[in-house]
Amino acid sequence: MTMIIDCHGHYTVLPKAHDAWREVQKLAFGNSVAPPPYPAISDEEIRETIEDNQLRLLRERGADMTIFSPRASAMAPHIGDQNVAIQWAQVCNDLIARVAALYPETFAPVCMLPQSPKADMRASIAELQRCVDMGFIGCNLNPDPGGGRFEHPPLTDSFWYPFYEKMVELDVPAMIHVSGSCNPALHATGAYYIAADTIAFMQLIQGDLFKDFPNLRFIIPHGGGAVPYHWGRYRGLADMLKQPDLASHVMNNVYFDTCIYHQPGINLLADVIDIKNILFGSEMVGAVRGIDPRTGHYFDDTKRYIDALNLPEADRHAIFEGNARRVFPRLDARLKARAQ
Repeated sequence: MTMIIDCHGHYTVLPKAHDAWREVQKLAFGNSVAPPPYPAISDEEIRETIEDNQLRLLRERGADMTIFSPRASAMAPHIGDQNVAIQWAQVCNDLIARVAALYPETFAPVCMLPQSPKADMRASIAELQRCVDMGFIGCNLNPDPGGGRFEHPPLTDSFWYPFYEKMVELDVPAMIHVSGSCNPALHATGAYYIAADTIAFMQLIQGDLFKDFPNLRFIIPHGGGAVPYHWGRYRGLADMLKQPDLASHVMNNVYFDTCIYHQPGINLLADVIDIKNILFGSEMVGAVRGIDPRTGHYFDDTKRYIDALNLPEADRHAIFEGNARRVFPRLDARLKARAQ
C-alpha cells in the first residue's frame, strides 16, 4: 500500500511565546542589547498547535507523513546580523525537532539555515550538521538571503560549494526556498516565491553544477515556479547556451513538488515533467488557505488533484512515496527501520 508523503510542510501556526520572542529579539537587535532567554514552551502547547492544524488536516486529507520545516516566510535571515540569524535558526529548528519527537511517525524534520546576507556559509554548514545529528533529513536553502534584492551569486557559483560539499557528505537534499520579501514590489508568496523558483532553475541551466556535484539533489517548490509552463522556453535556452539537453543537464538532480492549487496546473505538471521528478507536496496551512469557490474544496488540498490524474499505480506510488524516499535517503532509512 502506498504511503502518502507530503514533501512540503511548514510549522505555520506556532506557540504564541515563540512568535513573541522573535519580536523581542528583533527589538533587542535594534537597541543593541541582548535578547532575553528563549521562553519555556511545553509539549502541551506544541501538541495544541500541531493537532489543531497540520496533524488534523493531514488526517482529513488522507496523507500519512509530512516533511516538516520552520515557517518559510519567517526564516528572514536578512533581519539583524549573523548572530541574530544563528540564534533564530537554532530555536526554530529545535522546535521542529520537538514536533518530530512528539509525532515521529508523522513528521520528518527539515531545517532552516542562518544565511545572513553578509555572511559566508560556515554557520549554515554548522547548523546543518547539528540538525542532521538530531535526526533531520534535509534543509531549506535560500538562494536570495537578502529577502528580495537578488544580490547573491547564482547557485552555481563557488560561493555555495562548501555547503554543497556538506550536503553530499551528509546525503541530504535541499528545498530551494526563499523567505519573506523586504521588497514592496514583490509580494512574498505570489511574486517573490514563484520568481525565485524560476530564477533558480535558470541558474542551474546556465551553469554546470551537477558535473561537480553529481549526487546533489534540489527540490524546487511551488510546482517549479513558471518552469513547467515554459518548458519549451527552457529547453530552447539550454540549446542556445550550448548546454546539454535538460534531461541529462539538470533533471537527474532537480525535482518539483505539487504545490499547485488547481487541477489544470497539476495536469500540466504531470504532462510536461517526468514522473520521476515530481514529489507530492501541499504546503498546507501556508500561502493559500481558503476554499476554492469553484470546487468547494480547499485550494491546498493537493492530494485531490493527484488522485484526479488517474495515473497508473506505479506513477501514483512514485509521486506519493517512491520519489520522496529516493530524494530523502535518510527518510527512507528511517521508514525501513520501522519496516515501512
